[in-house]
Amino acid sequence: MPVPIVLFAFKRANELEQTLTALQANYLAEESDLYVFVDGPRPQQVDEVAKVEAVRAVLDKLTGFRTIHRVYRETNKGCANSIIEGVTTVLQTHPSVIVLEDDIVTSPNFLNYMNQCLEQYAETPKVFSIGGYTFPFPRPEGYQSDVYFFGRTCAWGWGIWADRWQRVDWELSDFDTFITDESACQAFNEDGQDRVRMLTRAKTKEIDAWDIRLCYSEFKEGGVTVYPTVSKTINIGIDSVDSTTEVVYNRYKTVLDRSSFRRFHLPEEVSVHPEYARRFRRKFSKSVRAWNKLKTYLMSGRKQ
Repeated sequence: MPVPIVLFAFKRANELEQTLTALQANYLAEESDLYVFVDGPRPQQVDEVAKVEAVRAVLDKLTGFRTIHRVYRETNKGCANSIIEGVTTVLQTHPSVIVLEDDIVTSPNFLNYMNQCLEQYAETPKVFSIGGYTFPFPRPEGYQSDVYFFGRTCAWGWGIWADRWQRVDWELSDFDTFITDESACQAFNEDGQDRVRMLTRAKTKEIDAWDIRLCYSEFKEGGVTVYPTVSKTINIGIDSVDSTTEVVYNRYKTVLDRSSFRRFHLPEEVSVHPEYARRFRRKFSKSVRAWNKLKTYLMSGRKQ
């Protein structure tokens, strides 16, 4: 039986329909159980009521999966709490899950890839999670695998096992000790110079983020995430007026896997390839982030 899919939605009916159309086209869709969680409208946001109702209407008529379980929240939990509670609930009865949000379009072989990876690395403690998205990195010469490993979690189509998820400290109870440890902060920022800043903002609730807390848990366990060499997902919500993703210039454009492959070459040995690591770290370096902000400024000026 394929791993269950957990899908989170809020108020973006247009993006949700695109996400569902792509997911229905997956080779394993009709064999898979789908759990959908829809957050409720925020207090005082009158315009969100109609948007949330439109999302529910899309889901009410949804077909194409083995079973569909719908949870419609009457109150707003917020992005982070909604995802944490929803994934936790499903993992109480399943050993692993595949997670999507309402702005993630998948390749037809996304579920095949995720299921194979979750099976392959279930008993490999160093592998903390599975990612579905990747930047369009060129394949290093002689590289044979269909995946690579990196010490940063993926939020755009991902999978995880119950035992890893249950160890996450969502309250960041050791944050005060961590943030005063210069060597620990430096180590955390090695796989992205934005990470300490994001974790601090999550702790102070300046941002409603669950993913950086998951990333921090992976770091503390010395774990890695599996990434495909060709992306199995794209994010269509970055430019949406209802997006909750904090992005400046969209540096995440990639090439979606259009192949018909359903089986992938997954190495038994888990090691970080230096070329993939170099390119990944550069994407989250201070210089590249500053350049992206400059691009955003220049582009916004042209639109005025």
